[in-house]
Parts: sequence; C-alpha cells; structure tokens
Amino acid sequence: MDIDAIIQKISIWALPVLLAIILHEVAHGWVAEKLGDNTARWMGRITLNPIKHIDPFGTILIPLGLAIMGSPFLFGYAKPVPVDFRKLNNPKRDMIWVALAGPVTNLLLALASTLLLALVIQLPTALFWIIEPLALMCQASIIINMVLCIFNLIPLPPLDGGRIAVGLLPGPLAWQLSRIEPYGFMIIVALLFLGVFQSVIGPMVMGSSYWLIGLVLPV
Repeated sequence: MDIDAIIQKISIWALPVLLAIILHEVAHGWVAEKLGDNTARWMGRITLNPIKHIDPFGTILIPLGLAIMGSPFLFGYAKPVPVDFRKLNNPKRDMIWVALAGPVTNLLLALASTLLLALVIQLPTALFWIIEPLALMCQASIIINMVLCIFNLIPLPPLDGGRIAVGLLPGPLAWQLSRIEPYGFMIIVALLFLGVFQSVIGPMVMGSSYWLIGLVLPV
C-alpha cells in the first residue's frame, strides 16, 4: 500500500476508531459510578479528552500497523478505565452491568452511524466533496464498533464477556474462570496469532456490519 493510500485510510478511520474505543471505556466508568464506584471519576477518566485514554500501543501503534499492512479494517483499544468492583453496590451483579456498558455503547454507536449514513447520502449531490468522506467514515464507524462489540463479548477475562460470565456463573465456576484473567491477554494474543478469533468472529463482525450498511446502501 502506497503512502497516499495509507494517509487516506487513516484520515477515514482515525476519528471513528478514537470515538469507538474512548466511548467504550467512558461507558464502563460512567455505569460504575452510577452503581457506587467513583474510581474512574476520581482519576479523571470519565471524559472525552483523548489524552486521558490513549494507550501508545493499543490506540496508536496497532491501528497504524494495520493501516500500513493494508488491513481491510482497523482495530485498537484505549487504556482500561479503572473499576474497583468491591465498591459497587452489589459487586457480583453490578460487575455484569459495568462490563456490558462497553459493548452496548459500541452497538448503539454502530446504529447511530447507520442512521447518520442514511442522512449523509440524502445531502444534495453538489456536496459530493463532503458526502463521500462522511459516508466512508460512517461505514468505518459501523465496522469498528461491531468489531469492539462482538470481540469484547467473548467470554474470556479480561474481556467484558469474561467479566459478564464471572458475574453470571455460580461461585465455584466464577472463581475458576476469574483465575484465567492474569493470563487472558496472552491467550488473546495467541488466539489472534493463530487466526482463531478471525475465523470465528470475523464472519459475525463483517456479516452484521454489511447488513447495517446494506440497510442504507445497495450491496
């Protein structure tokens, strides 16, 4: 991929990726605060200021590397918002709602992007110079938000799906699953490297994304 194509791809994907990963984390902190834990608020993480959320590796290097390699879509993550589950009103139950907040936010953003795409393509054709980049950004937003929604629902700690599973499972099983968390990131990297996640969730992500886009644009 030449440098112009890389710059063009970054210009289309940068804002949707930043909004998707930042609002995902803010949602965790906001719901935790409503349920009794103000750790994220105290640490200044319930904010849209990207500086507070940027992780050099997950927010910059991974998306940039994917763009350079010509990946069909970009992916990234922000610094996790700190949550002290012991401070929640009902730790086991409320853990589920805090974890769900991120993926649900991404789903809502994907739906909002679909609606925005429908509005963009109704603009007068004289505004073609703004219609195309906005339409591409809306489509990028749909894809990245569905990636984050579905990927994070995998029932493996420390992903949100893992925390949801820990909250739903009975005590002994929840404890056994929670013990995986220190090794969770390494397991995720290994499964990504082996292509397991791509083959399992890839069709779900692209299928749901293209279905939403297809509601607005003919495919």
